[in-house]
Amino acid sequence: MASRLSDARRAFDGKDLEGAKKAHSLKEIDKWIHSRGGGRYLGDMVYGAIDGIVTTFAVVSGVAGASLSTSIVLILGFANLLGDGLSMAIGNYLGTKSEREYHQREREREAWEIDNVPHGEVEEVRQIYRKKGFRGEDLERAVKVITSDKKVWIDTMMIDELNMHVDEERSPFRAGAATFLSFLAAGFMPLAVYVLSHFLPVRNTFPIAVAATGATLFTVGSLRTYVTGKRWWLSGLEILFVGGIAAAAAYLVGFLLRGLA
Repeated sequence: MASRLSDARRAFDGKDLEGAKKAHSLKEIDKWIHSRGGGRYLGDMVYGAIDGIVTTFAVVSGVAGASLSTSIVLILGFANLLGDGLSMAIGNYLGTKSEREYHQREREREAWEIDNVPHGEVEEVRQIYRKKGFRGEDLERAVKVITSDKKVWIDTMMIDELNMHVDEERSPFRAGAATFLSFLAAGFMPLAVYVLSHFLPVRNTFPIAVAATGATLFTVGSLRTYVTGKRWWLSGLEILFVGGIAAAAAYLVGFLLRGLA
């Protein structure tokens, strides 16, 4: 799915008619239909990774600005990594679960109204499709087709009346787990150099950590293109810039308050 959309977006950006036709070929559309859901948790992973690396590096920068020891960097860094990672994962789990429960309740309400107030629900479908430009026999034919299948009828009301687009196969647990694991993986990068410095004679740990974190920020940021559709390099630079601001602010605070340590 992501590949087809990426191809279509590139074709649009370059006004490439042949590329656009290829992205809309029967073969590509069929592949897209059968692969939908493959990137169901990609957004959770990307944003979990971004939050993990930005917040952890901010902690590392603050401690480095205060000129504290490597042990303090590791203690605070890993505490943030685990605590903030769990917090974000639990929040995503509860948010996804609440959204699904609300969506299910609204589906049940629509089903009840179709069973008990069918004429009113039919008229709602008619008004919805009239706004879409249907008139006369075409309008009545569309209403008849939709209201002849209860599931399609409910789906229509959920999307067109309530504007609710919820992936019913999306698991709250998996969404939370994807967030947590990506948070840990990316958030570990700013700490990796400090961990190695305990076993190897690594010098200039903070500058090396800055370089490693910058590269990871750009890489993770570029993956946002699969979620946002932006150019990969622009997404990468955007996250690198935001992460740099957060790290610089934390470093400055640590530097100004270093006398308290």
